Amino acid sequence: MKRIIVLLSCFFFSLNMQASYILIPMNHDNQRNHLKAYGISYWVLDQGLEVYWLLNYEGGSFAFTNLPSFEKELKTRDVSYKVIPDGQFAQIRGEINNPEVNKEVMKLEKAPKIAVYTPDFNAKGEKIQPWDDAVTLVLTYAEIPYDVIYDREVLEDKLPEYDWLHLHHEDFTGQYGKFYYSQGSQPWYKQNQKNMENLASELGFNKVSMLKLAVAKRIKEFVSGGGFMFAMCSATDSFDICLAAEGHDICAEMYDGDGADPDAQSKLNYDATLAFKDFDLVKNPLEYEFSSIDHKHRPGVSPETDYFTLFEFSAKWDPVPTMLTQNHTTTVKGFMGQTTAYGKDLVKSDVLILGQNKAIDEARYIHGTYGFGTWTFYGGHDPEDYKHFVNDPETDLNLHPNSPGYRLILNNVLFPAAQKKKRKT
Repeated sequence: MKRIIVLLSCFFFSLNMQASYILIPMNHDNQRNHLKAYGISYWVLDQGLEVYWLLNYEGGSFAFTNLPSFEKELKTRDVSYKVIPDGQFAQIRGEINNPEVNKEVMKLEKAPKIAVYTPDFNAKGEKIQPWDDAVTLVLTYAEIPYDVIYDREVLEDKLPEYDWLHLHHEDFTGQYGKFYYSQGSQPWYKQNQKNMENLASELGFNKVSMLKLAVAKRIKEFVSGGGFMFAMCSATDSFDICLAAEGHDICAEMYDGDGADPDAQSKLNYDATLAFKDFDLVKNPLEYEFSSIDHKHRPGVSPETDYFTLFEFSAKWDPVPTMLTQNHTTTVKGFMGQTTAYGKDLVKSDVLILGQNKAIDEARYIHGTYGFGTWTFYGGHDPEDYKHFVNDPETDLNLHPNSPGYRLILNNVLFPAAQKKKRKT
């Protein structure tokens, strides 16, 4: 009897040794919660273990060493997974390594430290600005930790403490989102303007636009030194407009107390921008638009027909854009924002278009490098709220656990974990 017990113990121990990897499938049919799967992968990295990102394998699956605590966490977060033996994982890697297939294994090595750029008064719980932020929503839902920073921290050189920076519904031009016509009489708008003017004064700037320019330049330096910057909505185009307009006043009197330079358009320096060129400023201070970058004239597009398509890249030769476009579908539902999409004729030639609506010649999702770092711009405000208005309730991601639009955000969150780049000193 004792011998039988020993043999059975050896048998079960052998089974456990063989079942040594966890595979998280990320295709359409086999994953209950795509968004929380990213959070699990981040959590494993944060435990000090490596994660394998299997590009183009079952929708961009994840794999890592099997430990009992990992299975418990997967069950707690309701993420679909499989336990597979070493041999099967080796077989999967062999299949992926075949030069004839468009797949690749990308090793993720360290959980990136994340910063979200948002006003300090929001961080203190006062929430003066009446809108949500898709990235903070999905980071919270996926249980990925992040720190909140704003202008003070940026100018105090806190950015080098982070690997990844997110910008969202921000106006780097100093025009408060050009909400004056529709929201200028509202208490939240007046309080926000007062807060920003006080902050600019405290930090030694005469105008909010001057503060924002200084911040934008520090962020650009962060990218140049090896940082990863991800931006959505109005933070994308207003960032480049701010850089192009350095030294010239583009703000009307209601925004900064004096008039704009009437010749500012002719003085724009497109060499200073990351993504856009040849754009025209919208000079009407009452129009809810910054420039011609935003592709607002979209003939034939309705909520029912608004989709964009992700490009397919070579996983072995172009792993970076392949990581950024991993999804369980190549067609993603469109969504609007203060900045919704970009006219392709205004996108610089060295910028990579990751997603587009080809029928109306617009780019929705773009990526580029600057110095030792990279940046990604994603048009629109909330991937699961087609038109997100001021004071609308925030999206409940429990209702959208498999959102392809939100998956693109999380691709960017994990992307720095695959890079071994040192910041320039």
